[in-house]
Amino acid sequence: MPSHKKISARPAPAAEPLFNWLQTRGAGVLLHPTCLPGEQGCGVFDAHAVRFLDFLKAAGVKYWQVCPLGPTGYGDSPYQCFSAFAGNPYLVDLAVLVRFGLLAASDLTELAALSADRVDYGALYRLKPRLLQSAHQQFTRRNPTLPYGDFAAFCRQQAHWLEDYAYFRALKDHFDGLTWWEWPAAVRDHRRAQKSPLRGQLAAAIAAYQFGQYLFFGQWALIRAAARERGVEIIGDLPIFVAADSADAWANPALFELDPKTLQPLAVAGVPPDYFSADGQLWGNPLYRWSAHQADGYAWWIARMRASFELCDIVRIDHFRGFDAYWRIPYPAQTARVGAWVPGPGLDLFRAFHAAFPAARIIAEDLGVLTDSVLKLRADSGLPGMLVLQFAWGGDATNSYLPHNAVPNSVIYPGTHDNDTTRGWYQAATEAERNHVRRYLRISGEDLPWDFIRTSYASVARLAVVPLPDVFSLDTTARFNTPASAAGNWQWRYRAPALEKLFGATTEYLRALAQLYGRG
Repeated sequence: MPSHKKISARPAPAAEPLFNWLQTRGAGVLLHPTCLPGEQGCGVFDAHAVRFLDFLKAAGVKYWQVCPLGPTGYGDSPYQCFSAFAGNPYLVDLAVLVRFGLLAASDLTELAALSADRVDYGALYRLKPRLLQSAHQQFTRRNPTLPYGDFAAFCRQQAHWLEDYAYFRALKDHFDGLTWWEWPAAVRDHRRAQKSPLRGQLAAAIAAYQFGQYLFFGQWALIRAAARERGVEIIGDLPIFVAADSADAWANPALFELDPKTLQPLAVAGVPPDYFSADGQLWGNPLYRWSAHQADGYAWWIARMRASFELCDIVRIDHFRGFDAYWRIPYPAQTARVGAWVPGPGLDLFRAFHAAFPAARIIAEDLGVLTDSVLKLRADSGLPGMLVLQFAWGGDATNSYLPHNAVPNSVIYPGTHDNDTTRGWYQAATEAERNHVRRYLRISGEDLPWDFIRTSYASVARLAVVPLPDVFSLDTTARFNTPASAAGNWQWRYRAPALEKLFGATTEYLRALAQLYGRG
């Protein structure tokens, strides 16, 4: 059975579900902030983000779903970040710093020369940290009043992760980008690193990375406030795993399956052969020592969830099935074909979440081959799962992604960040899939993106989320990500005039759909 097909059985929860929050109908749009337009190499937290919120309000859309907002590393994926707590400095609006005299307008010339259609992460990696360091130097000299609160107070409040993250990034720069387990022993070991002379020598670089986080969280708070003013809530995204080359693994090696001598992973995460790849997906993330997490009441996870809810209103947890059982791939490995399913923490972790956050709103990304035990975990937790329309076609009436098999406590998508755009999917689909979708929806297939949007809105699933490229009816060139492909992802951006064209007929139609199907 292909891994994107759900097992149709839906076990009832053994008792009252832990969480039962999704009771009203609504609609959202999926867009990662890097896709926003502008002249800084990628989308940032500026007027273009606010204008996107204006679009959501005009369209009667209640939710903006983003991908993880962390600092991206190798492969530029927001699902492989240098920290589970930090924000992505690429998203910081530098034009504001020009207005406060921390940068000169000419400092942004190279960024403005980058493509307006595709994100060049190599250029951002080269340019943006240097500009943030320059801005921090001016900030230290001039001490201006910025609209983000007190910098020193921010550093104190976030010290539980910020100091390790900033030191990690400064060390990584000092050692020319080497992974942390390749550093000299004096700093490879986190405890020894606290006493290293390098900590003092890198003080300015450490402070600059802290300043970048101060700007990120301050600017995102203003975007959140603008969203609240427009009646829009943010759906965030939390990857189940952290990157191997991350401040989290460096600072907390006992929480991960790492070799005590080399500090390299003993085994890594992924999924076996599936819909997206015949070799499976070799993610390479270190695996958790769940016994260590359980021993301290899941303190690290509680802190991580708290940080997520400080950023967003609702949190989607990626790869939910990994909490029931995860695919353990011995390290090193060339593909994800060889591995074994190993039990995860199960409901015990979600009981800890419920004790800490009883009113939490969490979505379970429950895609993949779902066993009865995974389905029971979702039922017992009460979390809404996901339906993806692109996975519904070419089989028979039992496919659980088909609209007639949907359940109210779920979130329906035409496609996710890992799927092709709907137009691109249809162009590449088999004739059996195309024939099935045309017969089922009684359509010609000429305007499938909007057919899927309307079908999502009409579904019994209480939340419908559509990717912005589908609102634009774009083809594969607007795809966010291709799983198991290491290059060319997370690059698509739209231009500001394209969004402006949606105001009027398109926003009115979306608002009418929301009213027609009770999502207004």
